[in-house]
Amino acid sequence: MTQRVFGITGWKNSGKTTLTEKLVAEFSRRGLKVSTVKHAHDSFDIDKEGTDSFRHRTAGASEVAIVSSNRWALMHEMRGEKEPALKEILACLSPCDLVLVEGFKKDRHEKIECRRADARDHSPLSAPSIVAIASDHPLKNEARPVFALDDVPTIADFIQRRTGLSPRS
Repeated sequence: MTQRVFGITGWKNSGKTTLTEKLVAEFSRRGLKVSTVKHAHDSFDIDKEGTDSFRHRTAGASEVAIVSSNRWALMHEMRGEKEPALKEILACLSPCDLVLVEGFKKDRHEKIECRRADARDHSPLSAPSIVAIASDHPLKNEARPVFALDDVPTIADFIQRRTGLSPRS
Protein backbone atom coordinates (compact mmCIF):
# COMPACT_ATOMS: atom_id res chain seq x y z
CA MET A 1 0.00 0.00 0.00
CA THR A 2 1.20 3.51 -0.78
CA GLN A 3 0.98 5.68 2.32
CA ARG A 4 -0.99 8.82 1.55
CA VAL A 5 -0.88 11.62 4.11
CA PHE A 6 -3.18 14.61 4.41
CA GLY A 7 -3.39 17.08 7.28
CA ILE A 8 -6.06 18.94 9.20
CA THR A 9 -4.69 22.02 10.92
CA GLY A 10 -5.81 25.27 12.50
CA TRP A 11 -5.72 27.20 15.73
CA LYS A 12 -7.08 25.87 19.03
CA ASN A 13 -10.88 25.36 18.97
CA SER A 14 -11.03 25.73 15.18
CA GLY A 15 -12.77 22.37 14.65
CA LYS A 16 -9.76 20.18 13.78
CA THR A 17 -10.69 17.20 15.93
CA THR A 18 -14.36 17.24 14.92
CA LEU A 19 -13.46 17.41 11.22
CA THR A 20 -10.83 14.67 11.61
CA GLU A 21 -13.33 12.41 13.40
CA LYS A 22 -15.96 12.97 10.70
CA LEU A 23 -13.45 12.38 7.90
CA VAL A 24 -12.32 9.10 9.48
CA ALA A 25 -15.96 7.98 9.60
CA GLU A 26 -16.57 9.10 6.00
CA PHE A 27 -13.48 7.40 4.58
CA SER A 28 -14.23 4.25 6.59
CA ARG A 29 -17.77 4.29 5.20
CA ARG A 30 -16.20 4.44 1.74
CA GLY A 31 -14.31 1.22 2.51
CA LEU A 32 -10.90 2.78 3.09
CA LYS A 33 -8.47 1.91 5.87
CA VAL A 34 -7.60 5.13 7.69
CA SER A 35 -5.06 5.85 10.41
CA THR A 36 -4.56 9.10 12.30
CA VAL A 37 -1.70 10.95 13.95
CA LYS A 38 -2.58 13.65 16.48
CA HIS A 39 -0.08 16.20 17.75
CA ALA A 40 -0.44 17.17 21.41
CA HIS A 41 1.30 20.19 22.87
CA ASP A 42 1.26 19.11 26.48
CA SER A 43 2.17 16.03 28.42
CA PHE A 44 -0.62 13.49 28.15
CA ASP A 45 -1.45 10.05 29.48
CA ILE A 46 -3.32 7.26 27.77
CA ASP A 47 -3.29 5.05 30.80
CA LYS A 48 -4.51 5.82 34.30
CA GLU A 49 -2.71 5.93 37.59
CA GLY A 50 -2.78 2.54 39.26
CA THR A 51 -2.98 0.45 36.10
CA ASP A 52 -0.22 -2.06 35.45
CA SER A 53 0.98 -0.18 32.36
CA PHE A 54 1.13 3.08 34.34
CA ARG A 55 3.16 1.34 37.02
CA HIS A 56 5.58 -0.08 34.42
CA ARG A 57 6.04 3.36 32.81
CA THR A 58 6.53 5.26 36.05
CA ALA A 59 9.00 2.61 37.20
CA GLY A 60 11.20 3.67 34.27
CA ALA A 61 10.28 1.53 31.26
CA SER A 62 11.18 3.26 27.99
CA GLU A 63 8.35 1.54 26.14
CA VAL A 64 5.26 -0.22 27.41
CA ALA A 65 3.10 -2.36 25.12
CA ILE A 66 -0.42 -3.21 26.22
CA VAL A 67 -1.96 -6.13 24.35
CA SER A 68 -5.41 -7.70 24.48
CA SER A 69 -7.64 -9.62 22.11
CA ASN A 70 -9.39 -6.35 21.17
CA ARG A 71 -6.47 -3.88 20.70
CA TRP A 72 -2.86 -3.15 21.44
CA ALA A 73 -1.03 0.07 22.20
CA LEU A 74 2.59 1.03 22.48
CA MET A 75 3.64 3.92 24.70
CA HIS A 76 7.10 5.40 24.32
CA GLU A 77 8.31 7.56 27.19
CA MET A 78 10.56 10.36 25.91
CA ARG A 79 12.77 10.58 29.02
CA GLY A 80 14.60 13.66 27.71
CA GLU A 81 14.65 12.65 24.02
CA LYS A 82 13.53 15.23 21.49
CA GLU A 83 10.06 14.94 20.01
CA PRO A 84 10.12 12.63 16.97
CA ALA A 85 9.53 14.07 13.52
CA LEU A 86 6.25 13.25 11.83
CA LYS A 87 8.05 11.04 9.28
CA GLU A 88 9.38 8.88 12.13
CA ILE A 89 5.86 8.40 13.50
CA LEU A 90 4.45 7.67 10.04
CA ALA A 91 7.09 4.95 9.61
CA CYS A 92 5.72 3.20 12.72
CA LEU A 93 2.17 2.89 11.35
CA SER A 94 0.77 -0.25 9.78
CA PRO A 95 -0.13 -0.06 6.08
CA CYS A 96 -3.32 1.85 5.35
CA ASP A 97 -4.97 3.79 2.54
CA LEU A 98 -4.78 7.22 4.18
CA VAL A 99 -3.20 8.82 7.22
CA LEU A 100 -4.99 11.91 8.50
CA VAL A 101 -2.62 14.10 10.49
CA GLU A 102 -4.15 16.52 12.99
CA GLY A 103 -1.89 19.42 13.87
CA PHE A 104 1.74 19.49 12.74
CA LYS A 105 1.21 22.97 11.23
CA LYS A 106 4.82 23.38 10.12
CA ASP A 107 5.31 20.03 8.37
CA ARG A 108 5.29 19.96 4.56
CA HIS A 109 2.42 17.54 3.86
CA GLU A 110 -0.70 19.07 2.28
CA LYS A 111 -3.31 20.30 4.74
CA ILE A 112 -6.73 21.82 5.04
CA GLU A 113 -7.00 24.68 7.53
CA CYS A 114 -10.03 24.77 9.83
CA ARG A 115 -11.48 28.14 10.79
CA ARG A 116 -14.34 28.76 13.21
CA ALA A 117 -15.81 32.14 14.04
CA ASP A 118 -15.54 31.48 17.78
CA ALA A 119 -11.98 30.09 17.75
CA ARG A 120 -9.43 31.75 20.01
CA ASP A 121 -7.26 32.98 17.11
CA HIS A 122 -8.62 34.16 13.77
CA SER A 123 -5.39 34.94 11.96
CA PRO A 124 -4.89 32.76 8.89
CA LEU A 125 -2.03 30.29 9.00
CA SER A 126 0.69 31.09 6.48
CA ALA A 127 2.03 27.61 5.69
CA PRO A 128 2.41 27.07 1.92
CA SER A 129 1.27 23.46 2.38
CA ILE A 130 -2.28 24.61 3.20
CA VAL A 131 -4.19 23.82 0.02
CA ALA A 132 -7.77 24.53 1.18
CA ILE A 133 -9.84 26.07 3.96
CA ALA A 134 -12.80 24.59 5.86
CA SER A 135 -14.75 27.37 7.56
CA ASP A 136 -18.00 27.93 9.42
CA HIS A 137 -18.20 31.52 8.17
CA PRO A 138 -17.79 33.26 4.80
CA LEU A 139 -14.26 34.18 3.73
CA LYS A 140 -13.49 37.01 1.34
CA ASN A 141 -10.58 37.18 -1.09
CA GLU A 142 -9.40 33.61 -0.49
CA ALA A 143 -7.53 32.14 -3.46
CA ARG A 144 -7.59 28.54 -2.16
CA PRO A 145 -10.72 26.37 -2.26
CA VAL A 146 -13.06 27.07 0.67
CA PHE A 147 -15.45 24.43 2.00
CA ALA A 148 -18.14 24.58 4.63
CA LEU A 149 -16.61 23.09 7.78
CA ASP A 150 -19.49 20.61 8.07
CA ASP A 151 -19.51 19.54 4.38
CA VAL A 152 -17.57 16.37 5.11
CA PRO A 153 -18.40 14.42 1.90
CA THR A 154 -17.15 17.28 -0.31
CA ILE A 155 -14.01 17.71 1.80
CA ALA A 156 -13.40 13.95 1.61
CA ASP A 157 -13.80 14.06 -2.18
CA PHE A 158 -11.23 16.89 -2.32
CA ILE A 159 -8.76 14.94 -0.16
CA GLN A 160 -9.21 11.83 -2.31
CA ARG A 161 -8.45 13.85 -5.45
CA ARG A 162 -5.42 15.58 -3.87
CA THR A 163 -3.92 12.31 -2.62
CA GLY A 164 -4.75 10.28 -5.71
CA LEU A 165 -6.71 7.86 -3.55
CA SER A 166 -9.18 5.73 -5.50
CA PRO A 167 -12.55 5.00 -3.94
CA ARG A 168 -13.22 1.37 -3.00
CA SER A 169 -16.38 -0.43 -3.95
